[in-house]
Amino acid sequence: MAFQIVLNALLAIIWMLLANDPTVVGFVVGYAIGMLFLFALRRFFKEPFYLRKVWATFKLLALFAKELVLSNIAVIGHILRPRLNVRPGVFAYRTELRSDWEITILSCLITLTPGTLTLEVSPDQGTLYIHAIDIRDADELKAQIKGTFERAIREVTR
Repeated sequence: MAFQIVLNALLAIIWMLLANDPTVVGFVVGYAIGMLFLFALRRFFKEPFYLRKVWATFKLLALFAKELVLSNIAVIGHILRPRLNVRPGVFAYRTELRSDWEITILSCLITLTPGTLTLEVSPDQGTLYIHAIDIRDADELKAQIKGTFERAIREVTR
């Protein structure tokens, strides 16, 4: 992916020099033309076209922002209620992610979301122990993590 980004930037610079247009607009036009060129030649690269992973990264960041806002609203709702009606607890979450990087990202995303905290990762790196401020249904929380964060991380890394 990094090779394709650098190659695209080089194509943009070459375009700027050939078009005699050393401006930001010239670079952007050259970058777009280089992107089309790399897309046309994507079958000659070992890795898939880099824009797919860039798009998946933006989707992961947008998903995190959405979950952050929703969980903040839920935590504020718990705080503002006159009677605290929460069921805190710890549950084990079995993950399909295997690399250290993937598990670290998942753990950080869970911890950065208010109301949840990754307590520990098992020695075999297959289970995360997560504390949640309100566990009504642990299976529902597991399905939510698997369907959102874990799926988005797999799109970025694989």
